[in-house]
Amino acid sequence: MRLDPTLKQRAKHMRANPTPAEQKLWLALRANRFENQQFTRQTIIAPYIVDFASKAARLIIEVDGDTHSAKDRYDARRTEFLESLGYTVIRFANPDVMHNIESVLGVIAQALHTPPLPNPPPQGGGS
Repeated sequence: MRLDPTLKQRAKHMRANPTPAEQKLWLALRANRFENQQFTRQTIIAPYIVDFASKAARLIIEVDGDTHSAKDRYDARRTEFLESLGYTVIRFANPDVMHNIESVLGVIAQALHTPPLPNPPPQGGGS
């Protein structure tokens, strides 16, 4: 499947210009440094670009700045779509990454050791 060239260019630009929080988290995650997991950054999972992804662990990490506070519905739809593909999505605010990186990494480690949801999720309820 060919990726949208505009999306590819945007992801490339975002990789070259990370926010300080994204840069700090990337230094902890890159090169299999964390839990021996391979993470990529500004990864396209069409039609979205996610901040960090471990495709093997089916884990997506989003680092949200101030602009995300007004995008609750968009983020909810985006998360729902990504979870429908079998990913677990976790979000952190920029201040959490900048001032409490050890706790952030603890949450990520816990998510890595929690099995992903089945795709599609099981149907709940009874008769």
